[in-house]
Amino acid sequence: MARIRIPSTIVIIFVTVQTGFLLFMYARYSSFMPQSEEKPSQVHILILSSWRSGSSFVGQLFSQHPSVFYLMEPAWHVWVAMYQNSAKVLHMAVRDLVRSVFQCDMSVFDAYMPWKRNLSDLFQWAASRALCSAPACDSFQRTDITSELACKTLCGRYPFSKVEEACKTYSHVVIKEVRFFDLKVLYPLLTDPSLNLKIIHLVRDPRAVVKSREQSVKALARDNGIVLSTNGTKVEDSKYKVMQEVCRSHVQIYETATLKPPNFLKDRYLMVRFEDLVRDPLSEISEMYKFADLSLTPRLKSWIYNITHGQGPGKKKEAFKITSRDAVSVSQAWRNVLSFQKVKKIQEVCKGAINILGYQLLDSEKEQRDLTLDLVLPRRQNQFSWSSFNPKH
Repeated sequence: MARIRIPSTIVIIFVTVQTGFLLFMYARYSSFMPQSEEKPSQVHILILSSWRSGSSFVGQLFSQHPSVFYLMEPAWHVWVAMYQNSAKVLHMAVRDLVRSVFQCDMSVFDAYMPWKRNLSDLFQWAASRALCSAPACDSFQRTDITSELACKTLCGRYPFSKVEEACKTYSHVVIKEVRFFDLKVLYPLLTDPSLNLKIIHLVRDPRAVVKSREQSVKALARDNGIVLSTNGTKVEDSKYKVMQEVCRSHVQIYETATLKPPNFLKDRYLMVRFEDLVRDPLSEISEMYKFADLSLTPRLKSWIYNITHGQGPGKKKEAFKITSRDAVSVSQAWRNVLSFQKVKKIQEVCKGAINILGYQLLDSEKEQRDLTLDLVLPRRQNQFSWSSFNPKH
């Protein structure tokens, strides 16, 4: 049999080309493989709560941190633009907006604010320290504790494009929202590999929430209508139908996160009670920061002490403002203000939430007025398992 001799040079060239082709195909294939081990560079925190539950206060605890880009209730724009729909129908639009904000893509607001706009067109923009300091505004440093009044005076005319520019420069993006009523709606965000999402679920004694809501009846009327699906009609919640929905949602969120939760919720859900927070602010805030991969600075410690150790319970005109107050008095004020008849009605519609979240039901007006009777029950480990996040004391 005749043998064909192939010069060694050709063999070397063939092998080299083949190796190069294989390396090219491997690199191309690898680029399409999901990079499950790589986490996004930013940490994303959603403060999930309801109206008048102390969420603005908790939002500020994050907003004033120099590593945090914070927005307060950006989904307000969705509800204003689409107010004739129900909360359930609007869940998807709210979720899409929140996802875009977490990704620092602020073009999502084009659908709700089509005009040429400034920072001041964004709902509660001045509550964000990040929008009051560089690069959003040149008047303050990132380490400054900013006030809404000073920010509104100095920063409101900066262009809206500064929101996206600033967002991209922070390690943490934090959003406070009161417009989610079902944790499962957030599953697509929790499983999105482009997000590193953690949820802080803030709750408060429903009886205290009602007392606070009564200071803001007109301001909440449109949102009440959306919660109750009234096709755009404003509602004053005199029969506590909205409170019933709010309480139901807190139970749903808590039980979904703690009773056989999906694996992707592990270490990504934290329950916080407002009453625990105001009783021992630094300890509770330290745990929240630990959960969020943040550290407490000396300046923040001093500021937190000052705003939780003011005089008195706060005034009606301060209902939506963060001012220095006696925080413990704020949390107990409902016991002297509400009639026992109202308390009984609230307990009827929110009994499940009061029990599950760890509050004591009242049987008489005498018990209600006796402030030595503690209605905030100790946290039980089985009750507050926090979906695998158990702070070690």
